[in-house]
Amino acid sequence: MKRFLVKASIGAAGVLALLVPLQGCTDLAETPPSLISTSNFFTNEAEVLAALAGVYAQLRTTAPEGPLYDAIEMTTDEMVEPIRGPDWNDNGQWIDLHNMTWTPTSIATSNFFNPIWNNPYAGIARANLFLSAVQNTTFANKASIIAEVRALRAFYYYLLMDFFGGVPIVTTTEVAKHPRNTRREVFDFVEKELIAARDSGLPATRPVEDNGRLTQGGADAILANMYLNAGVFTKDGAAGGISATTYNSCAGVLVSGGVDACLAADSAATRLLNSPYYRLADSFPQNFRADNYKSPENIFVVKFIAADGLGLDYAMAILHYNQYAPLTPWNGFAVQAQTYRAFDSTGTPPDKRRNVILVGQQRDVLTGALVNDRSGSPLIFTVTIDSIRKATEATGARVYKWPVDPNHVSWNSGNDFAWFRLGEMYLIKAEVENELGNPATALQLLNALRARRDTVAAPLPAVSRPVILRERLFELLGEGKRRQDLIRFGQYTGRVDDPSLVGGKTARPDYYVLMPVPQSQIDANPRLCQNPGYGTAACP
Repeated sequence: MKRFLVKASIGAAGVLALLVPLQGCTDLAETPPSLISTSNFFTNEAEVLAALAGVYAQLRTTAPEGPLYDAIEMTTDEMVEPIRGPDWNDNGQWIDLHNMTWTPTSIATSNFFNPIWNNPYAGIARANLFLSAVQNTTFANKASIIAEVRALRAFYYYLLMDFFGGVPIVTTTEVAKHPRNTRREVFDFVEKELIAARDSGLPATRPVEDNGRLTQGGADAILANMYLNAGVFTKDGAAGGISATTYNSCAGVLVSGGVDACLAADSAATRLLNSPYYRLADSFPQNFRADNYKSPENIFVVKFIAADGLGLDYAMAILHYNQYAPLTPWNGFAVQAQTYRAFDSTGTPPDKRRNVILVGQQRDVLTGALVNDRSGSPLIFTVTIDSIRKATEATGARVYKWPVDPNHVSWNSGNDFAWFRLGEMYLIKAEVENELGNPATALQLLNALRARRDTVAAPLPAVSRPVILRERLFELLGEGKRRQDLIRFGQYTGRVDDPSLVGGKTARPDYYVLMPVPQSQIDANPRLCQNPGYGTAACP
């Protein structure tokens, strides 16, 4: 079966995908526009699709285990990367990231936040170049493909808005340095682009051979998430109105058409819940295994395939050295004890979603054979992590949500990574219904998720904000949602690590709800300004 891959062929159109370097700053125009002409681009639909693949290619930088995913997970209560003997020191980058001690010039900023700035902007530059090149050309499905590229560009801006707040909005290939727009301006731009793409070009569904390409549902899913987080996403930092200690509700925030953001989130989520193209998967694990491209929950995914350089390698970051023969994984990311213990394991029946966490005596993930640690003793993953700076090779449980593909090629597995799936839409609608004063509807939605086969958790008796936050943890563990959730619920900067973890995070200043603009970006573009709290170049 053909699957839509993010690998452009080399040719007239394939060159377009390669023109913009990955390390571009914010002028977004490293490639002179004069290199683009209708005489050597887009002479047929195949070349258009090859160039489109170049715009999709940047999505791969957002999935596990890339810098954006690492920054989401490691700054929350879900995961930590302790130093294990000679491994995982990496000049202190993981501790700087997890303990939230970063500055505009520290190692976490250089190694995580700078790529998080550059990678989406590379996607935006590719999208702008594509849209410029197609203006005076004719090819099949032109309106639909333009809508698709606009939606992809909007998603890249959505990521930048999430991490940095206001960023420069650039929609042309003009060679220039641009000042920052406000976060509200970025929010409004992303919303406008997604609505336009949804209503004037994106298809409702796609044929099997185009699995993974954006649809109207993908635009609605991003919008639902944006509206849910509107109490955060429309403000430029803690000093600009984001509460670091209380819930940041979408209620009262007006979005397109003067609609309350909670109502807009409810409408977008409802459209997806009522869509004939999506339904809950028959079982929870179906959403993550190597054939998860078949999952009916998928709304917007990053495509992977078991082929050299095109596969998901997340298992390498979490499995023990001896747990994935014949490869040698890196034995890294661990789950915090408080997160593991948050799952209800004693209910009738217990919540089986905790089964994605590996703890206790371990086996080879492909053969099932019991494995030993490097000293020859049985490999037993502990729940607690004693020290962030001095851990053993078996310290900490592991999130094994995307199991290794039996047909893997080296460390490339074919599991797709879903940025948005239907399970989250249940949670979004439940949260906004609770905010709108409809707790009975919210409870029904949460219990529908808990009743899914291979979840089979006992029904909840009542709903509240803390219950909703816990349910999001149980359903979305490791899926790149926890940072947003903790910020929205006012628990991000004040989060502390499990008491068993020596040297872990303590409460941090409120302005850490936004990452600093890397100083290297400000040096390259003096028209940029810094987020409040991070230095003298702060925005007015």
